[in-house]
Amino acid sequence: MILYLCEKPSQGRDIGRVLGATSRHEGYVAGAGVCVTWCIGHLMEMVAPDGYRPEWKSWRLDTLPIIPQQWQLELTARGRKQFKVIQGLLKGVTEVVLATDADREGETIGREVLERCQYRGKISRLWLSALDDASIRKALGNLLPGEQTEPLYQAGLGRSRADWMVGMNLTRAYTLLGRQGGYAGVLSVGRVQTPTLKLVVDRDRLIENFKPVDYFEIFALHRVHSGTFIAKWVPPPKPCDAEGHCLDRTLAETVIHKVQGHSGTITKAETKRVKEPPPLPLELSTLQQEASRRWGMGAKQTLEIAQSLYEKHKAVTYPRTDCRYLPSNQFKEAPAVLQGLTTNDASLTPLVEGADAQLRSKAWNDKKITAHHAIIPTAAKINIDALSREEALLYDLIRRHYLAQFYPPFEYDRTVIDTQVAMETFHATGRVELIPGWKRVLAANQEKKEGDEDEQTLPVVRSGEAATIEGAELKQKQTKPPNRYTEGTLIQAMKSVGKLVEDARLRKILRETSGIGTEATRAAILETLIKRNLLAKQGKKSLVSMPAGRLLVDALPHSVTDPATTAVWEQTLDDIAHGGGSLETFLAKSELWLNKLIHNVHQRQQLGLNPFRGLPPSTSHTDPAQPTPRRQRRSKAEVTPTPNAAPLCPQCGGPMLQRKSPQGAFWSCAEQATCTGTRPGSPLAAHSPLMQPNPERGPLCPKCQQAPLVQRTAYRGKNSGQPFWGCQRYPQCRYTQASQTTES
Repeated sequence: MILYLCEKPSQGRDIGRVLGATSRHEGYVAGAGVCVTWCIGHLMEMVAPDGYRPEWKSWRLDTLPIIPQQWQLELTARGRKQFKVIQGLLKGVTEVVLATDADREGETIGREVLERCQYRGKISRLWLSALDDASIRKALGNLLPGEQTEPLYQAGLGRSRADWMVGMNLTRAYTLLGRQGGYAGVLSVGRVQTPTLKLVVDRDRLIENFKPVDYFEIFALHRVHSGTFIAKWVPPPKPCDAEGHCLDRTLAETVIHKVQGHSGTITKAETKRVKEPPPLPLELSTLQQEASRRWGMGAKQTLEIAQSLYEKHKAVTYPRTDCRYLPSNQFKEAPAVLQGLTTNDASLTPLVEGADAQLRSKAWNDKKITAHHAIIPTAAKINIDALSREEALLYDLIRRHYLAQFYPPFEYDRTVIDTQVAMETFHATGRVELIPGWKRVLAANQEKKEGDEDEQTLPVVRSGEAATIEGAELKQKQTKPPNRYTEGTLIQAMKSVGKLVEDARLRKILRETSGIGTEATRAAILETLIKRNLLAKQGKKSLVSMPAGRLLVDALPHSVTDPATTAVWEQTLDDIAHGGGSLETFLAKSELWLNKLIHNVHQRQQLGLNPFRGLPPSTSHTDPAQPTPRRQRRSKAEVTPTPNAAPLCPQCGGPMLQRKSPQGAFWSCAEQATCTGTRPGSPLAAHSPLMQPNPERGPLCPKCQQAPLVQRTAYRGKNSGQPFWGCQRYPQCRYTQASQTTES
């Protein structure tokens, strides 16, 4: 028997139908000699820290870094039942066909199940890009050997393990620093989310520090033998800013008086025929950008809608793609796809009839294909009326971009006229549209590019011809700051982040790997930043950075916030996926890097340097004992963050939170699940017996009574190199104590 292992139930039923496996059972479908079963996404997850060592459950700086010696996975609660089904079906099969999504994540989902079941038989790979019957049959006829895609699994392991190490350790470390500074929220850190957060922080600060500057433009009405046109003054470089704006009003007014009513000469008259090819079909990030710009859809919402069009309606091909090109062997399928568009929606008939299925646009390029081709409509019959409004909007956008490939270029004549009057230069442009071409399909969807000049029809002139200025107008304008990010423009910034990197080699890597993050993860990353109160939505579209997000970016080392670092990681993972890298080497280097970062946090704590003091309390009360967002049990005692420095727990030495109960305010350990340390609510009660510190941390500071003494080494003066005790709250408390004498 051959077992087909899919990623989702809907995939399994679609593939089973084509294979003739239509007999339904609990967790699988069966037919003659074949069974088709499925995962439910990831059936397993990384074991939490306390699954390795009980002491790792408590969030404490002295337990970091947490690095497992032997990595482990555990079944998710919702995955146990389906795992048992798969485990039972694997007994006695002659071959497994891995039919999960055709990418690194899909490979990992399937392989980790087979590894858990200790399956050692033959593995083949079904590489699917669409779930319509024709695409499934085609893929079934071209199964890949399992060893060809196995490196994707190694890359998937590298990604998940490295992300686990960074997320678990740095999120704990900086959240604990935040708690000691009085911030109750989770300060999450990630190899992609943190550079993304920095993009927004930097943009917001640029906007806030922006000072508008007045600049001046002159528009002059020129008369020539064949008519009139308006040209814009080209100022000399000296009084201009970097963008070429004239900043000198007096100069601009002088020019107006100088040229008004005077004649000059046409120095350049040039007309060129421009043939603009259709825009390429869409990939996920461009779809997300367009959905954000047009309809204010969030990145996650757009992905979910596209996934529904793919899985539920079979209307489009695989959406989590980073490619805007199509394989050449699909060109012959175009007539069937175009016919399917009219069958599904008669209103599209005029546009389909105007298309030429023999036209081959630049989209058909095998050399540009990655793991998946662009998102295009399928030939499957669908019920257009069953689509929701949002599904219909995205579907229409996808099908129009595909349909545009079978229209000729948009053609127009672009004319440039330069004049010189009284030694001053003027410039005019205009265009005349000749052949609409693909604009018939996408004209209503096109966005006017920033900086486009007002279109005008220019008269026919020749170089050397006389031109007279009949009128000139001075316009005062102001420079403007850049726009705030939206989810769409932030995703585009993540893709094009390489332009911010100075190193040419790293910039090239970022360009080749499409920036930071992947098509499948960018939406989730933005969602995490918003849920953790590091970013927030402003109005319908804009994203702004929150105080916690700004301080976190400032506190982290450059290597964590630098997009070049995560780009190098992605390049290394890509090398592993193509068989050119080693998982063990990658993880070893990641561990060394992480050790240095945690050491820096320990040093900062020993010096009493806390960047989060005075941070406004978080509006989120997520329990930091859970590294990933899960449903939390609410405490009977209400947690109240405090802007003042929180005391340390007398039992475990960790941060404490101020809480309210019917008996009044009190302090309790942030790790209530594993530690029962408490103290009275008043800061003056620090002398209470409950506040006797952990002996390993030294005695309680006798001056401030809020923190233990920590041992440090003098670096200057006559006692250089000698150990001494100092308050952990330095520089707020400057108490120090030598071995035998005390200074305060």
